[in-house]
Amino acid sequence: MTDDDVTVLLADDHHLVRSGLATLVDGADGMRVVGQAADGEAAIALVVELRPDVVLMDLSMPVLDGVEATRRIVAAEPGTRVVVLTSFSDTRRVGDALAAGATGYLLKDCDPRDLIAAVRSAAQGHAPLDPRVATALLPTAVTSPVDRLSQRERQVLELIGQGLANKQIARTLGISERTVKVHVGHVFRQIGVSDRTSAALWGREHLGDGP
Repeated sequence: MTDDDVTVLLADDHHLVRSGLATLVDGADGMRVVGQAADGEAAIALVVELRPDVVLMDLSMPVLDGVEATRRIVAAEPGTRVVVLTSFSDTRRVGDALAAGATGYLLKDCDPRDLIAAVRSAAQGHAPLDPRVATALLPTAVTSPVDRLSQRERQVLELIGQGLANKQIARTLGISERTVKVHVGHVFRQIGVSDRTSAALWGREHLGDGP
């Protein structure tokens, strides 16, 4: 293992599932499991402590379900990517998970090679999606990008529109510059722009008076 390995946290209430996933992930080149959680609250605590690159998140767990755990993880550690790994492929489940901030959605019976590829893809900032749930994603995909931005991301976009640099945004919102950079990258991907000028123009057109 090296410092460049993709670090992964497993969140699933079934020990056998976690054990199998751990064996698979640890056996992949450049990837290692750094923690395991049996419920949503434990997953949040471990993410804050360990700051993994990727969380493989089950949706159905005790104490706190995967959707709410995802929402809190994304808010607490925006640099951690959450990939849902579940048995559910219905529209509501997919939509809820993605709205909570999950960047990927896989089914548990997917090919192990596809799972490893998805973890790598998520760590690189992409959004891996099992083809079998693509149709469930369509209703979310056609909603306004504004609806897919969190309140914090809207604030960041509004401040970009005011011409503030990342350091100034961090100071204004009371968050770290690293967190601002993560938010800016996610905003750019969500609204389909590649530079601050385009983002500012988009924000002025779609946010109106701002959040």
